[in-house]
Parts: sequence; structure tokens; C-alpha cells
Amino acid sequence: MQLVSDEMSAYVGNSSWIRKMFEAGIELKKKYGEDAVCDFSLGNPDLPPPAAIKETMLKLAENADKPFALGYMPNFGFPDVRETLSHKVTEEQGVKVAGSDLIMTCGAAGALNVFFRAVLNPGDEVICPAPVFVDYGAYVGTHGGVLKKVDSTPGDFTLDIAAIEAGITDKTCVVLINSPHNPTGVVYSKEQLEELGKMLTRKSEGRKRPILLLADEPYRFLAFDGVEVPSVLQAYTYSAVASSFSKNLALAGERVGYIVVNPEMPGKEQLLSVMTMANRFLGFINAPTLGQRLMQGAIDSQVDISIYDRRRKAMAEVLDAAGYEYPMPKGAFYFFVKAPGGDDVAFCAKLMEEKILGVPGTGFQYPGYFRLSFCLSEEIIRRSAPGFKRAMEKATA
Repeated sequence: MQLVSDEMSAYVGNSSWIRKMFEAGIELKKKYGEDAVCDFSLGNPDLPPPAAIKETMLKLAENADKPFALGYMPNFGFPDVRETLSHKVTEEQGVKVAGSDLIMTCGAAGALNVFFRAVLNPGDEVICPAPVFVDYGAYVGTHGGVLKKVDSTPGDFTLDIAAIEAGITDKTCVVLINSPHNPTGVVYSKEQLEELGKMLTRKSEGRKRPILLLADEPYRFLAFDGVEVPSVLQAYTYSAVASSFSKNLALAGERVGYIVVNPEMPGKEQLLSVMTMANRFLGFINAPTLGQRLMQGAIDSQVDISIYDRRRKAMAEVLDAAGYEYPMPKGAFYFFVKAPGGDDVAFCAKLMEEKILGVPGTGFQYPGYFRLSFCLSEEIIRRSAPGFKRAMEKATA
């Protein structure tokens, strides 16, 4: 007897490879002990929040007994929080953003769902360069859309503008990009975003509705070696940005994010109004009170990204010593590594024999590679070196 919908049953049947590897990791740790397993499967930010978070939390506690201290607010979030955030977004994006141009959401995931609920009609297509973050298909499908992947440029995983253009049909509603990228660590260049914006402008001519460009940017703060993360708001008029404070303020469990609409977008008021309604209709109602206030109090702080950079370099040393192929990540905290022998699922099984957990690229709709997160101590990264070497030797024997 089946009690759930066919759609959700299919999602469960093809459940996230990240979750599968996480569950496999639990079993390995039970069998061999926590210290024996090197778990690179989860992108779970492990650094402590900046000091400003604790300071803000203590101030909030002093007023926790006041009426409405933890109560409802407008569905778009606290007006003063939106205003504070707008200054930060203006600084990051290089575009003058007002508080009324953005909506507070339950993390970046909430922002994406609110956006798709607002803009998608049944059967509308959302184009996304592969590798694709594992939950994008579910986010789009939940609101009646169809996620349509197009390949990135082989090897370096930069945008293939020609492939995106070739994928556009009369049903195309949105192009969804993620930079810095999960799982590859690529950061799309300003030149590529400008080229993408020009192409979308041309393809939108004569259409009833323009093609929208949505950038998912929770890793914007985490770019290495002086790499710039350019703004899609500067590259294309019909653009929006979703982001969160899960990583840069280590507030993943507080679920506080936002979506900002290009201030120059014609008709933006209607889109913002409908997204505000979607925030309510989807059951979020509003972003968490504490999350908004903590973000507001720590808006100019962030975790120590030099720690992530040291881990990135340590991971590269381990992989290089064992002979793996990969593009050096320019941002985020992931490596996307070519699977020796070509079978990513089989190779991740070999890694598990060495008590190492990675995520097959199949889970990101890009087989032949596997993802490693370096959200764990440098000691664990370096301890994994013999296991990576043995797995490579087994695969190439």
C-alpha cells in the first residue's frame, strides 16, 4: 500500500547521494570509531561563529521578556533588518540596492523555493549548468517546473554559453547558476557573466516573459587567491540573487537567507509582492526572528576564511601526492575530482574500504567525478593521505 505521491516516492527512490554517504559514514564510525573515518561527504560548516554572534545573542537575551520579542513580523522580514542588509548587498554586488528590493527567507533554499513558486508555470523549464547541486531538481519540480541540465565546459567547469543558448526553448523561464560553485569550486568570471547576460537579452527579445537569471550565492564570501566573485545584477537586468548566512556566519541551523531582485528590473514590484506571498503560502511565514537579528548584529563579521584556505591547500597536497586529477577550487569548500577508472560510484566504494567518504558525481548529474568537502580539520585531511593513495593504486592496478 502506497501512502505518498508518485513524485515524492521517486525523489526518495533517487535520494541524495550526500545523504547516502552520510548514512554510510555513521555505520563506518560505529564499526571502526569516529577517529578512524575521514568523512569528506558533507558540506557542513564546522568553524565557530564570529564573536559578534555571541555578543548579539547576549543583547537579544536581555530583551527576550519584552512583548513580541520573538513574534511575527511582515512576511518579507523585519524592515530594519532589510535596510541593514541592503547596504551589505550594495557593497557586495556593486549595485545600489534598497531594503524594499529584497526579502528575508528561510535560508538560500527557502529563497530558491519562494522564487520558483512565484515565477514557474506548470511545464516551465529551468536551465542549469552541470554538475548540478543535488536538491535543485526537487526545488524546481515542487513548483511544477522541469530542471534541464546543460554541460559545463569539460575540465574546468566554466559556463558553456553556447550550450546554454542551445538549451533554451519556448518553455525556458529561468537560467539558474551557482557561483562559487558546489561541487566544483569554480567561480564564473565577469566576462562570462556579461556574455551570458547579452545572450539572455537577445533570446528574450519578442518573448511574452523575459528569461530570468537566478544566482545562488551562499559561498560568495569564500573565494581564494584574490579571485573576484562578479555580480549578475551588473550583467543582466532580469536577474536575482539568493543567498544565506549559513556559511559565512556559521548560522546554518538558524535558517536565515534572502533573495534580492535587480533594482533596475521592470516590473520588480510585482515579483517582490508575489514572492512575499509565496513566503507565507509555502509555510515559512517569515524568516526566523533570532536568525534575522543575529545576522543584523554580525553583518560585518565572518568566519576566518584563512582556515578554509589552509585546508584547501592541504587537500590539494594529499590529492597531488596520490596522482588525482581535479581543477583547483577557486571558491567554496569542495574539490571535484576525476574518478580513476571512470566509475565514480565504484571508486567511492573503494574509498570506503579505506574508511574515506566522498560523494559520487552521479549525485550531481555528472558521473565520472566525485566530490570532497574540506569542512573538517587539517589533521583529518592529512591523515587520509595513505588511504587516498591505496585507493588510487587499487583502481589503476
